[in-house]
Amino acid sequence: MRISDMNWMQVEDYLKRDDRAVVPLGSTEQHAYLSLSVDSILSERVALEAAEPLGVAVFPVLAYGITPYFMAYPGTVSLKMSTYAAVVSDVLDSLRKAGFRRILLCNGHGGNSPAQTVGVEWMGANPGVVVRFHNWWNAPKTFAKVQEIDKVASHASWMENFPWTRLPNIRGPEIQKPMADLDMMRTKDPAGVRGVLGDGNFGGLYQRSDEDMQAIWDVAVAETRALIEGPWS
Repeated sequence: MRISDMNWMQVEDYLKRDDRAVVPLGSTEQHAYLSLSVDSILSERVALEAAEPLGVAVFPVLAYGITPYFMAYPGTVSLKMSTYAAVVSDVLDSLRKAGFRRILLCNGHGGNSPAQTVGVEWMGANPGVVVRFHNWWNAPKTFAKVQEIDKVASHASWMENFPWTRLPNIRGPEIQKPMADLDMMRTKDPAGVRGVLGDGNFGGLYQRSDEDMQAIWDVAVAETRALIEGPWS
């Protein structure tokens, strides 16, 4: 149930029967040959597909996150950690004031992990509201499925290459890229990160079959849905 497809009166009516909401967290950053919006596309889609049979409200994706290391790649947008924490906190404040009491932050970007701490801290100041943080792509069952298919999986590699994150008429190389030295990469400034990564793929194949990707997606949707269903306490 997309909040974007509702008016305020419908939301008011929804809150009479349910107090759950899902807020997808994304990012706008380089993903090699894939869309710059990969993290936002995936977090919003998995949230919507998971919530739809339950009739739970899903808010629009927060499409900007924390990604300073990719700033040498044009199109990347990064928020300061303090800005991001304030935005997440303000969103939670708004949902609480409306009447939502069970909120799932469905995250699609590793750099957004501070949002989990924000949620825990925010709950301390707002008793009676439960905030869950869910990294959909590395949740236990989903990540196990990824590893079952191919253990060499990383940022901007095949594991993020779904039919809905590809760009028309653009395909990555037909090779398995060696894994980058991620420890070294983390010591670099943005220009240095680009020097280490080149096209942006951390390592691995650029694409696998649609059947493989659908198998992962089915697990991810089911795992996310189980969290939305609860129990919440």
